[in-house]
Amino acid sequence: MTPSLPHQGGPPDEPGRPPEDPRHKARRRALTLLIIVLLIGVPAGYLVISANQSRNSGKDKEAKYSATGLTPGWPSKVQRRLYQVAVPHPADDIAYYETNNWKTSRLYVQFRTNPAGLDSFLQGMRLRREQLRKDYIAVGERDRKVSGWTFAGPGPWWGLTHEQKNPAPTQDVVVNLSDPEHPAVFVVSRTVP
Repeated sequence: MTPSLPHQGGPPDEPGRPPEDPRHKARRRALTLLIIVLLIGVPAGYLVISANQSRNSGKDKEAKYSATGLTPGWPSKVQRRLYQVAVPHPADDIAYYETNNWKTSRLYVQFRTNPAGLDSFLQGMRLRREQLRKDYIAVGERDRKVSGWTFAGPGPWWGLTHEQKNPAPTQDVVVNLSDPEHPAVFVVSRTVP
């Protein structure tokens, strides 16, 4: 037979735990619930917000790349740098369109500016206004069809072709000076990838 072991009794003279106060119990449960909500709710909310932003970004890109003509607004900074099209400040009636294929990439940009803006735009290409040729429509027939430009309104029309060695882009520029205080500028910048 196995001898039985003595049982240990409780500590002498130590009072037992008093019953929990109902207000303290409610406070403890509320704190526990708050911690659970913070540990689960905040990351879940973040995931929902992130998913919505990602979905909206995809829709914006889809709309941008499915466009088949000039889109109102500024070309991105990357596009302006890559195609060397420095839209001046101030400028309005700005629109652009980009095409890409395995052979040539093109950026079509139009805007209206003031005489100082026109000079600034030309200086950005290291050109001067004197290099514009009267009645020279530098933008070719193919690019006119793609952009929808007709160049049939009142003139005078001025233009130039700024050819550069690859990989720098070549720009065709047409300027409408029917309102000399607000010249309209049309640019096709093309580069070979």
